[in-house]
Amino acid sequence: MNISWLQCVQCNAIYDIDEIRFSCSCGHLLDAVHDLGMMKSMVSRDMFDDRLGLVDAPLSSGVWRFRELVMPEVADEAIVTKSEGNTRLYRNKKISKWTGLEKLFLKHEGENPTGSFKDRGMTVAVTKAKSLERPAVVCASTGNTSASLASYASEGGLVGIVLIPHGDVAIGKVAQALAYGAKTLMVRGDFDDCMRLIQEAEASLKAYPLNSINPFRLEGQKTIMWETLQQLHWEVPDWIVLPGGNLGNTSAFGKAFYEAKELGLIDRMPRFAVIQAAGANPFYSAFKRNFESLQTVKASTIATAIKIGNPVNYEKAVRTLRWTDGISEQVTDEEILDAKGIVDSSGIGAEPASCATIAGVQKLVANGVIKKSETVVGLLTGHILKDPDAIAKYHDREPNHRYSNPPRQINPSLDELAAILKE
Repeated sequence: MNISWLQCVQCNAIYDIDEIRFSCSCGHLLDAVHDLGMMKSMVSRDMFDDRLGLVDAPLSSGVWRFRELVMPEVADEAIVTKSEGNTRLYRNKKISKWTGLEKLFLKHEGENPTGSFKDRGMTVAVTKAKSLERPAVVCASTGNTSASLASYASEGGLVGIVLIPHGDVAIGKVAQALAYGAKTLMVRGDFDDCMRLIQEAEASLKAYPLNSINPFRLEGQKTIMWETLQQLHWEVPDWIVLPGGNLGNTSAFGKAFYEAKELGLIDRMPRFAVIQAAGANPFYSAFKRNFESLQTVKASTIATAIKIGNPVNYEKAVRTLRWTDGISEQVTDEEILDAKGIVDSSGIGAEPASCATIAGVQKLVANGVIKKSETVVGLLTGHILKDPDAIAKYHDREPNHRYSNPPRQINPSLDELAAILKE
């Protein structure tokens, strides 16, 4: 058997790693699984650390630096990469004080080439599409996935096709898909309608689907956590806090820590906290019912990147919370926007979905779930300019938000300027 294969998360059925399928015959999701017993003799902290700072592709990438645990059998020349990853881990006194934490780290995936964490998964999935000789790739998207797919499809010489909910995504994200040359189709419906269209057409499409039902997407996204561990000198934090939409990162991050522990790279698992918008909270609601069932919702939130009412990675995300004694929490749009006001004014900045993380951290600290002395890593998923409309609306004079900073008009007068500076 190959060193890697596809395996059902429910019945453990195994499929060839090169078979084009995204679910098991039993209907459940598939993992890309690597032979960790064999990997133990192949990987180490020192090996990964020695690759830090390399300038030549593919090891210059924060994804392909961990290639043995992502796609071990791919040749260098087959990899489609833009040196993604290598994002910073911030500590900021203003944000720490606002959340009530002493040791808060923020992993900012908005510093990737197209401005979101999706580039980590896309480099792997597009590489897989090319190895399978698929001429085109396709996704359903609220924005970030479409931008990333369009860029990496162009880099790899493939046709990119994106399905976007009509009138319901941030213009900054749509603009990227158009600019990078993808065939952009505006669907009269929401994200879940787009996702159903992808799944229903999967068998007949010649295009290779690149949503997070694609297990190779999650293999790339795992590296966010391995890179974070490197930046923390392989010390495991007490908590990982992240926003939850389609739950791809929740699934990928849990798998990352599980594999790292199995390989002896770490000796314990952190706890996870998945933060959802109150208007798009099916995972939180299921958590409150001890995951007895998933009840889909008609999603409504300003955080468009997590505006998803039927998350396709639900069962993998449940597995992550069970592995990590994890929890889920919800926050309102106003709480998200206030957190964004703090993150932006700290000089870091992030899109609204990212700031659900910070709102969630503050809420969990205030409720005593996260202790003030514990070490927390929070995920920022996207760049501040992904949703400029949200910024403009928040800082407008009406309504008067808690941390709004509206522009003011003055005459070309030194006295008026001096008066404002006195304030």
